[in-house]
Amino acid sequence: MSVPLRRNIGLYETLAGLPEGLTGELLDGQIHTQPRPTGRHAHAESVLGMRLGPPYQFGEGGPGGWWILIEPEVHFVRDTEVAVPDLAGWRRERLPIIPEDQRFLVAPDWVCEILSPGSRSKDREIKMPLYARHGVRHAWLIDPRERILEAYALCDAHWAPLGCYRDDESACVAPFDAVTLSLADLWA
Repeated sequence: MSVPLRRNIGLYETLAGLPEGLTGELLDGQIHTQPRPTGRHAHAESVLGMRLGPPYQFGEGGPGGWWILIEPEVHFVRDTEVAVPDLAGWRRERLPIIPEDQRFLVAPDWVCEILSPGSRSKDREIKMPLYARHGVRHAWLIDPRERILEAYALCDAHWAPLGCYRDDESACVAPFDAVTLSLADLWA
């Protein structure tokens, strides 16, 4: 969805002034907007955050040492190249403290996009190359309708597939392969 730019206002200010209920991103010099997620999308996003948080953020049954956040505002270039992944994770040695404002200026170590009919092409064709350009080490794409998790690792500035997991499989998926995820939990 496109949003008309307000005269004499910068792109980031336009992004910050979007109506409630819209999420906006500045990708490759253009504002991209989308409505709040559907139920399936929100369910997969929430459950994944709940499954990764205890072992990776809090060290409960896992290694700890990560921040796992839902929909952070990642500024690859401050106020110019701004993505809002559905989930993102940072190793604490790279991001020792959470920023005071909404801007995360350190590229995540991992991102996850939950695909929906309205975001599928943007997530694959615009955001995945953007994440690779800015050195995000791991990316997951989750499709709740098709019941698929695709995992990728950055290798020589390109995405190398790590695996495609389906339906009710259990999976240990990098960079969170110290725990087993039951994919059935992600599908509403």
